[in-house]
Amino acid sequence: MATSIASTAMAASNQATVWNGKAAPLATPWTAEVSPSNALPEYPRPQLARPSLEHPQWMNLNGLWQYASSEGQGTPPFGQTLKDQVLVPYPIESVLSGVQKHSEFMFYRRVADIPADFTAHGQHVRLNFGAVGQDATVYVNGKQVAQHKGGYTSFSADITPALRAQGPQEIIVAVHAPVDGVNVMVGKQRLKPDGIFYTAASGIWQSVWLEPVPATSLAQLNFTPVRSLDAFTVTSKVDGQHGAAKLHVTAYADGKVVGEASGSAGQPLHLAIAHSHLWSPQDPFLYAFKTTLTQGDQRDEVTSYAGMRSIAIAKVGGRNRIVLNGKPTFLLATLDQGYWPDGIYTAPTDAALKFDIQKTKDLGFNTIRKHIKVEPARWYYWADRIGLMVWQDMPALPTGSNDKLSDADKATFRADVSAIVDQLKGETSIIGWIPFNEGWGQWSIPAAAELATQIKQLDPSRLVDARSGANCCDTKGDPHAGDVYDVHEYQGPGLPSPDAQRAAIDGEHGGLTLGVPDHVWPNTPINPYGAVKDRDALNAGYVANTAVLRDKGVAKGMSGSVYTQITDVEGEHNGLFTYDRKIEKVDEAKVRAINEATIRAGAQP
Repeated sequence: MATSIASTAMAASNQATVWNGKAAPLATPWTAEVSPSNALPEYPRPQLARPSLEHPQWMNLNGLWQYASSEGQGTPPFGQTLKDQVLVPYPIESVLSGVQKHSEFMFYRRVADIPADFTAHGQHVRLNFGAVGQDATVYVNGKQVAQHKGGYTSFSADITPALRAQGPQEIIVAVHAPVDGVNVMVGKQRLKPDGIFYTAASGIWQSVWLEPVPATSLAQLNFTPVRSLDAFTVTSKVDGQHGAAKLHVTAYADGKVVGEASGSAGQPLHLAIAHSHLWSPQDPFLYAFKTTLTQGDQRDEVTSYAGMRSIAIAKVGGRNRIVLNGKPTFLLATLDQGYWPDGIYTAPTDAALKFDIQKTKDLGFNTIRKHIKVEPARWYYWADRIGLMVWQDMPALPTGSNDKLSDADKATFRADVSAIVDQLKGETSIIGWIPFNEGWGQWSIPAAAELATQIKQLDPSRLVDARSGANCCDTKGDPHAGDVYDVHEYQGPGLPSPDAQRAAIDGEHGGLTLGVPDHVWPNTPINPYGAVKDRDALNAGYVANTAVLRDKGVAKGMSGSVYTQITDVEGEHNGLFTYDRKIEKVDEAKVRAINEATIRAGAQP
């Protein structure tokens, strides 16, 4: 990685006032739209909507919660009104949260009236959290209902036994957020942001909601295409007693039934599809599914979706190449870090969340590398629908921790990797997993091979890039494992060749830097990977850089690349868009033309 230099970005005058009257350090087009009455109102879990995504039955708990920082774990403040407020689900360091300050320990409190029909006819009530950084303990009416560790995975609790028969229900969430103070998955969050590391995102940072469910209900559904691409393997997880429960799945294409399957809940089903319509970036077709779980007189009905596609390594012209649906494909990607100047880890609105993905597609890319972060479920929903393939990174352990990790630290990392794969392996857009980036948090060279094997056992349907940046930086060395050999080269691009077992990509390159006055994060050092003087030079530099991939990379048998990056992030000004998403720095038509030409060249056998 390039070294930060000691120049200072121009302070941003491009501000807006947020819901509580504070001025945003740098406003996006959506900042002023956010208020306590409309904080991310969309249903958060598109792949398991009850009874449907169009008409979900749920209660959104996003909005104002009482809030208090704490000196330590402390005793939960049952029955006490807390002195401050926070707008959930924006992390406390963000201006949109209303707090705009880090605390290692904190309490959230919300008093809610649950609709009477949620508990009618023997229904249970589940409390769902998209993600909380880092550790959360949840209480309802003074009773502990959940304890969760890990800032990137969702969790849920059946709170029915803790509910009062009538009246308001008290929910308290106790959070511990040490950020990079301990050896846990933290991504690029830092208590002291600098250079390529950014502001922390602590506390509740994804949606919180309640929903009524039968006593026996579906917790997860995955639809994995079989290799012949004419059926899905359907797997499910069930909450509650389900020894005699039955599952029935119906598949729809454009509203018409194209397949059905039935069987015992918790066991894989084979769902044959008539006349398969394959998913690809050019044609991101998605099947819709209606699923019914039945046990006795209980019925749980949900809707879901998935695309039919395969991803693999195959010999093409005698060399290992990545093939999508059996065809050689050049995975031309941007690096996407998922940071926002107003919400930090949390996009201000669903339209904002969609924006980066749509603009990546408009610029002619067909892939995103989701870098060192896990996104909310709706991000993958938009990637699935818009049609972008996704390399999914694992959030890294703190840099510099490699030789300081205990056996317990390593075990926690392995467990968190498994939890993330399990949570996301139903997403059509994800085509590959990356456990380590440049050796960050990688305790040995064999560790990358170990994690690649672990992930492949959990999900044999996708690729594993055991270490992105095998040629640098911490714990240097190629693990000779996984499906992909991946190098980083700035400006590059690197031009690796496939080996006897793996395809080859440039996992990071580019990084051409152009700061735009009044559209940069204030008072942060600029970290240039390669400065250019103006927009014309950026356009010319991008086109020339990508032309090398078209003219030389494809000839060497490369299968993809990752350009750094889609937007500026804090002190990095190397985005194709400014950090506030208000300025597109490049000529979209020129970028799209060279990108499409490179993808066409890479599709040749």
